[in-house]
Amino acid sequence: MYHYPLELTFKIWAFAPQISVTDAQGTLIAYVKQKLFKLKEAITVFADAEQKSPLYNINADRIIDFSARYNFTDTQGRILGAVKRRGLRSIWTAHYDIFEGETIVMTIREKNPWVKVLDAFFVEIPVIGLLSGYVFNPAYTVSRADGTLVMTLEKQPSFLSRRFIVKQLNELSQEEQTQALLSLLMMTLLERMRG
Repeated sequence: MYHYPLELTFKIWAFAPQISVTDAQGTLIAYVKQKLFKLKEAITVFADAEQKSPLYNINADRIIDFSARYNFTDTQGRILGAVKRRGLRSIWTAHYDIFEGETIVMTIREKNPWVKVLDAFFVEIPVIGLLSGYVFNPAYTVSRADGTLVMTLEKQPSFLSRRFIVKQLNELSQEEQTQALLSLLMMTLLERMRG
């Protein structure tokens, strides 16, 4: 079980997207370095920044596609779940479904899509755009299929990196926590590519 809140830190000046996840005690619990120029997304989540201890794999079910499904497996190949962007509904506001098998068990939704629009506009203004990380901070909710909110992901004001805080709102099993965290990691990578 994780010690909440968790902090996701994105290195924005790195060539390849990198995310480190630390718990409330400052312990690194996951590290992701996305490989560039891959036609079919394949991401390994490591337990360490040196990338020597793999924990999970996230693999797309198809080559570069807006509605690809990203399957999660552990190091033994056991399927843990999946996340998929919800088609056209995700063009305006981020909306992702988290699966266990073929059943939707949780959903990730963006709280306010205008924040992303304003951030994209603001960042284009010379010099002033450098401050967009302090002004516009998107937030996302994770809820169960019955509508119960279980987690939030909120971007924190920052300058040289992008920081997100994950808070647990309701009790989750270890399996649910893993599914939600891997889904939030993948969603963060995908939303970063969208702007």
